Amino acid sequence: MKTYMPKMSEINKKWYIIDASGKVLGRIASQIAAILRGKNNPHFAPHLDVGDHVIVVNAGKVMLTGKKASIKTYVHHTGYPGGLREERFLDVLRRRPEQIIERAVRGMLPHTSLGRRQLLKLKVYAGAEHPHMAQKPEPLEIG
Repeated sequence: MKTYMPKMSEINKKWYIIDASGKVLGRIASQIAAILRGKNNPHFAPHLDVGDHVIVVNAGKVMLTGKKASIKTYVHHTGYPGGLREERFLDVLRRRPEQIIERAVRGMLPHTSLGRRQLLKLKVYAGAEHPHMAQKPEPLEIG
């Protein structure tokens, strides 16, 4: 008996829309990452991009539990001497709320060229409006 391998021509990708208002960041990000990878599909293959597209609206209303909102910081280095930069969660939420969900999901995807391709299927918007109505996204309720 041969092992079934899905072909890219056999895979039809769906579009899902997720409302992030009032949801916990880590829980919603892990479920988004599973959809982007295609783990919810019966024809999942870890070496292929079989996942679906995800639109996240109301990213500015995402929450953290406990005191994490005042404690959490994002750190990156510019590459220059003394170039360590830190930014608090609340400042990022005020300045660019889309970046919070994108960073959380990026950390949960493979750190390879496949993961970078899968991340391109994620569209995050701070408010309730998005320009993807032509794709007819299905609303997806994430608990």
